[in-house]
Amino acid sequence: MSDENKTCGNASNAEPTVTRSAAPMWIIVVTLGLLFTGGLYLDSHGGWFDAKVYAPYHSADQLEAFQPRSGAAAQAAQGKRVYEAVCGICHGMDGAGKPGQAPPLAGSEWVTTKGVNRLVHIPLQGLSGTLVVEGKEWNLNMAAMGVALPDSDLAAVLTYLRTSWGNKAGEVTADDVKKIRDALGGHPQPANSEQLKAMPE
Repeated sequence: MSDENKTCGNASNAEPTVTRSAAPMWIIVVTLGLLFTGGLYLDSHGGWFDAKVYAPYHSADQLEAFQPRSGAAAQAAQGKRVYEAVCGICHGMDGAGKPGQAPPLAGSEWVTTKGVNRLVHIPLQGLSGTLVVEGKEWNLNMAAMGVALPDSDLAAVLTYLRTSWGNKAGEVTADDVKKIRDALGGHPQPANSEQLKAMPE
């Protein structure tokens, strides 16, 4: 065998070797620049991942600056906040209720009564037994969710119920709530539908 054939044979049987080469500097610079720019954008537009902050607002402080400070608009905003934190979990953020869990508040005859007496008793006493809402029976127990709320917050959330989702009823005042809370005393028992119906509206 000639020397030339030996060389060709050795070259084809040789194991490949790995060589290390540095990434081009421009790729590193561009990557770092993109990361830096993305970080700046997120810092100024991300709202620090607060779910309540979305365009065109960029922070919770900026959003807070646009909230009403007094009057009916402020009460409505407070009522919505309390509703979403306390009531919406069971009754739904849209007031439509949840099957097997809680009745609807949108269109409910218990919410849109002429007076507010029965409505205020419900969160201050809680409910037990069967309740008919829009012709449908709900067999449920509801804790007295309003006991821990200040009079102004409970009034705001009840006003929110009476003026949202197509409901058109009057406001509930903190004085309305205080009067009924004082009459009930410190440890009210849950009410049933018959007891509520026996009360004046």
